[in-house]
Amino acid sequence: MLLRTFGWSFGITVLGLAAAAYFWGADGFGVVLILSILEISLSFDNAVINATILKRMTPFWQRIFLTVGVLIAVFGMRLVFPLLVVALTAHIGPQTVIQLALDSTKTYGGMNYAQHLDAAHPAIAAFGGMFLLMIFLDFILGEKEVRWLNWIEAPLEKVGKLDQLSVVVSLIVLMLSARFFAQGGAETVLLAGVAGLTTYLAVSGLSNLFEDAGEEDAGEDGEDAASAEDPDTAAARSAAPARKSAVLVAGKAAFFLFLYLEVLDASFSFDGVVGAFAISQDIFQITLGLGIGALYIRSLTVYLVRQGTLDDYVYLEHGAHYAIGALALILMVSIRYTIPEIVTGLIGVAFIGLALFSSMLRNRRLAAEEAEQTPVSSGSAVS
Repeated sequence: MLLRTFGWSFGITVLGLAAAAYFWGADGFGVVLILSILEISLSFDNAVINATILKRMTPFWQRIFLTVGVLIAVFGMRLVFPLLVVALTAHIGPQTVIQLALDSTKTYGGMNYAQHLDAAHPAIAAFGGMFLLMIFLDFILGEKEVRWLNWIEAPLEKVGKLDQLSVVVSLIVLMLSARFFAQGGAETVLLAGVAGLTTYLAVSGLSNLFEDAGEEDAGEDGEDAASAEDPDTAAARSAAPARKSAVLVAGKAAFFLFLYLEVLDASFSFDGVVGAFAISQDIFQITLGLGIGALYIRSLTVYLVRQGTLDDYVYLEHGAHYAIGALALILMVSIRYTIPEIVTGLIGVAFIGLALFSSMLRNRRLAAEEAEQTPVSSGSAVS
C-alpha cells in the first residue's frame, strides 16, 4: 500500500533532485530539497482536509486528483497562477511578466518579479483567507456526528442554525481587515476577499447541488432494485443503517469537488509561493521544489483515504479545520504584518498532533469500555 501510493512521489523526487543537481549544481540541489521539505512540513493540514473531501469521490476521480490534479497544482498554481497575479495586480503584459520571471535582475517600474509578487500579497491573502475562513466556519458552525472540543463546538452549533451566519462572519472579518490591515489598498483587499468568498460559495454550492441530485438518483435506483428482490433480501437491506458517505459521488458532483480541491490547494500554496522567493529567485527551482512537495501531499491524501485513517482517528478532521481557521486569520493579518511561515506551520502541526493524540486516547477509552462489558455479557449468556 505504501509503495503503491507513494511510488510516483519517490520516483519523481529522485528525478527532480537529479535534474536540479544537473542544471544548477549542488546549490540548486539544496534549494530544491529545502523547498520540498518545507512544502511537505507545512501542508499536513491540507492533506487531512483533502482526504475528508476525496473519500467522498469514486476511485476514478481519486486517480484524476493524483494525475491531472498534480499537473494543475505544480504548473498551474505554482508557476502559471503567480504570473497571472503579477500581470493583473501590476498591470503588466504577459510577455513582460514572463521576462521578469525568467530574469531576476530585470525590473519593471523599479521592481523585479519577486517584488511585484510580494506587492500582490494583500490581494492573494484576502482571496485565500476568505476561502479558507468559509471552510472553517461552515465546519465549526455545522452539526457534527462527533465533537472534539465540546465546550466550543456545542454552543457554536446552536448559533450556527442562523441562516448564512458563516457568510456574515466572513464579511465582517473582511471589512475589519480592509479597515485595519490594508495600507492604501482597502479596495483591492475588499475585491479579492469578495472574489474568494464568491468562489467558495459557487464551487461548494454546485458540488452540493449535484451531489444531492446524485444521491436522490441512487436512492431511486435502490428502491427500484429493492422492489425486484425477494422479501427476505429486501428486509435485510432495509435493516442496515443508512449511511450517506456510502454513496460515492461521480460525474458533475465529483467534477466540482475536484475544482473545490484545486482552489483549496491554491489557497494553501499562495503564501508558500511568495515566501519561496526568500530562498530562491529562480521560478523553475521554486516550481520544482514546491511541486515535489505538492506531489507528496497528494499521495498522503490518497493514503489517508485508502487506509481509513480519518475513520480510525476521528478528531483529525477537527484538528485540520482548526488549523485552517488559524491559517485564514493569519493570512488576513499578513496583509499588513509579516508572519514567518514557520509560525503558520507549527500552528498547523500542533492542531493535527493534538487531534491525533486525542483520537488515540478516545480509541483506548472505547476499547477499555468494550473489554469491560464483554465478560459481563458472556457471563449473563452462560447463566
